[in-house]
This record gives sequence, structure tokens and C-alpha cells, in this order.
Amino acid sequence: MIATLRRLTLLCFALCALGAQAAEHPRVKLETDQGVILVELYPEKAPKSVANFLAYVDSGFYDKTIFHRVIRNFVIQGGGMDATMREKPTRAPIANEAKNGLKNEVGTLAMARTSDPNSASSQFFINLRNNSNLDYPSFDGWGYAVFGKVVEGLAIVQKISRVQTGTVGPMEDVPKTPVVLKTARRVAAAKK
Repeated sequence: MIATLRRLTLLCFALCALGAQAAEHPRVKLETDQGVILVELYPEKAPKSVANFLAYVDSGFYDKTIFHRVIRNFVIQGGGMDATMREKPTRAPIANEAKNGLKNEVGTLAMARTSDPNSASSQFFINLRNNSNLDYPSFDGWGYAVFGKVVEGLAIVQKISRVQTGTVGPMEDVPKTPVVLKTARRVAAAKK
């Protein structure tokens, strides 16, 4: 009887530990030349987007990229260009996960894409306001997939949003002085 109780207790602890691991939200520290931004990711809502983003983080892809698009009171976008405005080669695009219930609200992290709804690869943006026009179903019937949120450093995001911008070749809203994402690294996950 005592041996059975011990086994049941151990089983309960093991299951509770697995449940705690499943309830974790991965976090990534974005160290920019303007300060640190800490983001929390939501794999239960956007598993493909989170896995994709973390694969780029883990490979060091984002290191020394820039926030190449800054539109005041809209978004800051990065994750694909080096300081010379050259686009880095990426992996294959992922499926659009905008129909996940998450909204493009202030401080949320979403996948950037072209007019093709399933074209998101490495680029992401942080919303500077509530952009409900980007939510599923947006103007194009698809939306932009939110997969995380800034949990520390929103003041840094706002600071980046105020940099002077201009045009570089065909690209508009490019910071005149590059805003560099020095490193992107996983940090301890948060419990739900």
C-alpha cells in the first residue's frame, strides 16, 4: 500500500512538472543599440510563428540586423536587413497564423509578410498602437499573425519609434541612423 502511494505521488509530481513545462512562455531578450526589449512568446496560440522566430534567434540570424522600417504611431519592423539595407537570405516562409485570437495591440509582436498571406519568414514588427486593421480578417481577409508581446522595454520601442526616417532606394520609413539589433537571445521562460 505504501509503495503504491509513493508511486502515485511520484507520478503526480511528474505530471505536474510536465504541465508546468507546457505552461511556459518562451522569452527572448532583444538587445538593441537603444536599449533592451524583452518579449514573451505564445506557442499555444501561434506554434509555427514561435518555432520559426526561435529558430532564427537560436541560429544567431538576428544579430546585427536593423529595424529597417519605423512608422511613427504604427509599427517598428526588423529582422531581415543588415546595416547596409541588404536583405539576409531566409528559410522557407511559414503558414499565416493570424486566426489565433491574438490582436495587434500596443506592444504585440507579429510576423511581417508581403501581400502573399503565407510569406512570413524572418521579419517581424512591434505594434506602436492598437492596429485592429491588421487583425484577422484584415483588409485582405488574412491578417498579420501576432505571436508575442513586449513585457519589458516598451519605452525602448517608443524611443525607436521617434528616430528620424527617410527613403533609401525604394524603401521608405528607413531610420537615417541605423537602429541595430545587436543580439537576440532566449532567456528564462515565464509561467502562464
